[in-house]
Amino acid sequence: MPMEPALTALPPLSLYIHIPWCVKKCPYCDFNSHNAADELPEQRYVDALERDLESALPMIWGRSIQSIFFGGGTPSLFSAAAIDRILAVVRSLVRLEFFAEVTLEANPGTVEAVRFAEFKSAGINRLSLGIQSFDARHLQALGRIHDDREAHAAIAIAAGNFDNYNLDLMYALPGQTLAGAQADLTTALGYRPPHLSCYHLTLEPNTPFYSRPPDLPDDDLSADMQVMIEDRLDDAGYLHYETSAFAQPRREARHNLNYWQFGDYLGIGAGAHSKLSFHDRILRQMRHKHPRAYMEQALAGHPVQTENRVAPAALGFEFMMNALRLNQGFPTALFTDRTGLPVTVLQNQLQLAEERGLLQRDHLRMVPTPLGRRFLNDLLELFLPA
Repeated sequence: MPMEPALTALPPLSLYIHIPWCVKKCPYCDFNSHNAADELPEQRYVDALERDLESALPMIWGRSIQSIFFGGGTPSLFSAAAIDRILAVVRSLVRLEFFAEVTLEANPGTVEAVRFAEFKSAGINRLSLGIQSFDARHLQALGRIHDDREAHAAIAIAAGNFDNYNLDLMYALPGQTLAGAQADLTTALGYRPPHLSCYHLTLEPNTPFYSRPPDLPDDDLSADMQVMIEDRLDDAGYLHYETSAFAQPRREARHNLNYWQFGDYLGIGAGAHSKLSFHDRILRQMRHKHPRAYMEQALAGHPVQTENRVAPAALGFEFMMNALRLNQGFPTALFTDRTGLPVTVLQNQLQLAEERGLLQRDHLRMVPTPLGRRFLNDLLELFLPA
């Protein structure tokens, strides 16, 4: 019988707020996003978020929030006034840490870029821009609504308003060459962004790209792109601290780090997920997914569609699935701190990972090897519950 968790202290807590609308859904996207109607139901949705947070208070009572992330969808479609009201509700209901990181995802485009200063005044202190590419052909192939000129304009405005911001880039795009991927990275580095996220385009089920695959670079070319990106950013002084994340010194994303370190997060909004720890169990929740159903249920005081306790036998895998994405690894003690289980429950799997050259460890720290980082899925499979 698996050992039951016993947490001696609760992990840090973050807040995720989902805004589910986009101008147009991209053909590669499998997130819970919906094409926006002519007029967004801002007021009703914010009312639902407020009621959702109120209903969650007994689950997080007495805990402070260290970071907030507005994700989507395209949260920057909401007005600055709506974002300001949401943050006012958060401050009135929970304890928000001083200097908490508050991130808003945004897509380039003239209509949204002019709002950046207003978002800052509303309380946003970190912006994440979905650039994806600076090549107009690739942006069109990806179904993005902005072009290369709007991407440059948005970055300039973001840099003028925010000390801390992230640029999202994608590689292994339809028809992309190694030189093309290098050109995108060179352009991004010209802005010296505090943070870069570089994602390999993947074909996700239930997307147009999955059912009608475009012509993508082969595995060898994609791997060459990845190596080029890692080498160039290392030379430029960026820390490759997570599989897809690169940061200037002390500019790592606090919110995302909390995910990867198996911290807690409360997710509110349509389809948002939560992970919440208690002294003897860890729960996962999902809100109602469709925006209309979510608003109806949240306003009625029932935003949660599903709630499940993480089985003790699955905790090891769930922890490793996150923590092994960190290139510098994690303190060995963190496993017990975040799961409430002794690390010895994974003794056989850890030994096998070492024997295969995928993991290095001692009593202080565990670190995926370069081979383990390259074949991360193979490493994680070792920790799947029997």
